[in-house]
Amino acid sequence: MAIVKMQKLSLCAARSHRKQILETLQGLGVMDIDNTSIQDGELEQMDTRVAMSAFEKNAGTLDEVLKLLKTYANVSSGGGLFSEPEQISRERFDGIIKNQNRIMRHAGRILDAEKEISECKGIIKKDENQIIALQPWVSLDIPMGLRGTRLVRTLVGQMPGTMTADQIYAIAIQGLAPAEEDAEKPDEFPVEVRIISAENGVTNVVVMCLRRDRDQVRANLRAAGFAPPPGDEKGLPSERIEYYEKDITAQEDKVAALEEKISSYAKEADDFRIAADYYRTRAEKYRLLATVPQSENMFFLEGWVPADKAEPLKKLLEDRFEAVVEFEELREDEMEPTLLHNNRFSESAEGVLEAYGLPTHGRIDPTTVMSFFYVFFFGMMLSDAGYGLVMTIACAVLLLKKPRMGEGMKKMLKLFFWCGLSTTFWGFMYGGFFGDAIDVVAKTFFGFQGDTLLKPIWFAPLGNPMRLLVWCMLFGLIHLFAGLAVKGAEYIQQKDYVGFFSDVIAWYFMLTGLVLMLLPSDIFASISGQNFVFPAWLSTLAKVLAIVGAGVILLMSGRANKNWGVRVALGAYDLYGITSWLSDILSYSRLLALGLATGVIANVINMMASYGGGGVVGAIIFVVVFIFGHLLNLGINALGAYVHTNRLQYVEFFSKFYDAGGKKFNPFKTVTKYVQVKEEK
Repeated sequence: MAIVKMQKLSLCAARSHRKQILETLQGLGVMDIDNTSIQDGELEQMDTRVAMSAFEKNAGTLDEVLKLLKTYANVSSGGGLFSEPEQISRERFDGIIKNQNRIMRHAGRILDAEKEISECKGIIKKDENQIIALQPWVSLDIPMGLRGTRLVRTLVGQMPGTMTADQIYAIAIQGLAPAEEDAEKPDEFPVEVRIISAENGVTNVVVMCLRRDRDQVRANLRAAGFAPPPGDEKGLPSERIEYYEKDITAQEDKVAALEEKISSYAKEADDFRIAADYYRTRAEKYRLLATVPQSENMFFLEGWVPADKAEPLKKLLEDRFEAVVEFEELREDEMEPTLLHNNRFSESAEGVLEAYGLPTHGRIDPTTVMSFFYVFFFGMMLSDAGYGLVMTIACAVLLLKKPRMGEGMKKMLKLFFWCGLSTTFWGFMYGGFFGDAIDVVAKTFFGFQGDTLLKPIWFAPLGNPMRLLVWCMLFGLIHLFAGLAVKGAEYIQQKDYVGFFSDVIAWYFMLTGLVLMLLPSDIFASISGQNFVFPAWLSTLAKVLAIVGAGVILLMSGRANKNWGVRVALGAYDLYGITSWLSDILSYSRLLALGLATGVIANVINMMASYGGGGVVGAIIFVVVFIFGHLLNLGINALGAYVHTNRLQYVEFFSKFYDAGGKKFNPFKTVTKYVQVKEEK
């Protein structure tokens, strides 16, 4: 429950040592470098955009190559959700860097092969489309592009709809004169129509006519919707189909060879990972280098270091690089970066706080207080011992098997590990183990007819929801009172004892008095089903506490204003804030709602699973429905518990005392995705 104290550090060193110093700082990862306050017109900064872009491009290229190796050679691309960097020796890392040109050449060959594969697949797709287009014409025994002979012209094309040869013939001969040799037969014309196929609302047809009639016949057909076939095929359809099929086979063989070529680089996957992280680290270094002020012979750095590491770092830089290192005081317009330090339990919830906003220096870090309530409330919402054990075991296995995974993911898994334990606790308190699975199994498969086997240690919420609602309100009040206590601790830390009494103690008085006045009332008895009878002195004390607290708030909340009229008005406005306390306490009813939802859905799943009866088939059905149903219920309600537990912290708890605004401590460090260099001791 602390914010790490920071020390401002400035450095001046010879430009010849710049590379070694930056690499040392990057390897240590303890200094948040910020050079914005170094302003001098005589100092220059390097333009590193070209180099940085080149390093980022190389890292991106190698990332893409690893994805291709995963696709074609089933090689892990790394960098997954639960992945951890592979530990390698400094010697191996340096050896890979010496061969970086060879590695990039191989990466280029893989990308070229992938490009060729894409082109081949494009050709295959085009060939397949051509075959599909030619299939209706496969019975055509003349080239599709044939124009005819010296006397006869051929028209190959499509007519809309399904038509007969006679219908097309009638359209084609409109306005034609019979041939001279057929002049005695005015109903016959030198036009021949041949239907090739008719499908999908299109009639594929060949029309032959005399050369002298071509223009008229074409015009007649076009007026009826005649159009040339798609594409520009010229030969026999059957021959063209055979050509495309051979081309597809050739392209597929080429794709197989290219895939084999890519797969042959699988043995170099580790080299690609190391090189990718090298370029990523170099890019980060050059990004910083662009902000470093320097003269012809010197360069300068400023930044923040945790106070306990400042002196050792100063000594290291001075002894090894003959740098001039000084400790600086915090300037008026500066903000120290925030680095949290908590115990092993509470540090798991730091990500929850960071998502809302970090505290500034001089304020109290609420992570420890929040973490206990967070785990407590999450367990109440999920509230099933079976689900809790699944969460706990799954998180524990991942943490043990992946000890070097990313820090953020590790903290989240630790948080859900503790939440799983809390869920298990509340599950046994409520008597829920995968809902009522124990009773259903006993009755369905073993003929058990007795009472509930797994009895709740406390009570079953499904049988007495109003009792749980009262407890939820009580837990909510304790949570809000804890937030008020943190606010009081900050007042004492700042030695503002008037504020502590006026803004904290007065609210404790008033709220405690109001609660004590509510408990023996008929309204509370009707809701909770419980009657409280207080002695007269306690009832009187409750009224006194409420009146004294309200009076102090009325007179002292606006104490910064010297005008008593305005002061009282501000105090009255603060008193109106009691309504927000009421709504905040009511928000804790979600502890009841989500807990009931988990239990009810789990029971329904068990009931559905038992419909198959107690035989072998019934057992198989039970197992399938049980596993699928409870996994779905666990996923949905765990997500709901996570969201609503966050809401209770962000909206109800933090609103009582917490103002975020801190800047995260972001040290200059080695940025890796796949590997971690293990330095020799």
